[in-house]
Amino acid sequence: MSSGAGPVMAAAEFIDRTLQNEGAWYRADDVEGRLGGQLSSYGSSVGAVRGTVRDALRKYKDLDHDAVVQLASALWGQPRPGSKAVFERRLAAIVLLQTRVPLLRHSDLTRIEGFLRSAGTRELTEPLLADVLAPFLAGLGGRDRQRADVVLARWRTDSDSQLRTAAAYIHQQAAPEAPPQGDTHERSL
Repeated sequence: MSSGAGPVMAAAEFIDRTLQNEGAWYRADDVEGRLGGQLSSYGSSVGAVRGTVRDALRKYKDLDHDAVVQLASALWGQPRPGSKAVFERRLAAIVLLQTRVPLLRHSDLTRIEGFLRSAGTRELTEPLLADVLAPFLAGLGGRDRQRADVVLARWRTDSDSQLRTAAAYIHQQAAPEAPPQGDTHERSL
């Protein structure tokens, strides 16, 4: 059962307002410059983003699966119609999903795919892959993992380089570690 739109919107507003209050113009200018103006920035530090998500999850304790993915989508999108998406809001969406990976379902790969396609920067795709997608897939088993593998196979040949990179990353993570090469005996002087 979904927690409803009320708590989701309230949590999104809480996170947005807090991130704006935690921001600094000089960090915002730096982020926007680094990203080539593709995303807007509030200038909040990574620590502030993590703390804000932590505080939101304490304040809105009863967010179930549906509410968590709705909140992540709300944060990923534009804060207002006609405005640019905001880097720190997107980072907050990643932190939120990272903290709630056990709630995610194989069907959430579609949402994650959309996030990867629209991320626009490695500063978002890398934590999305390492901190959300990899642990999420590692926790899937049986038919859910088979379904996810079908999606990953499609990603390997997709025209979007972000998806091909994600598929390669996951394949690399799943590959067994190669045994050490050469002399493995300890040497003493």
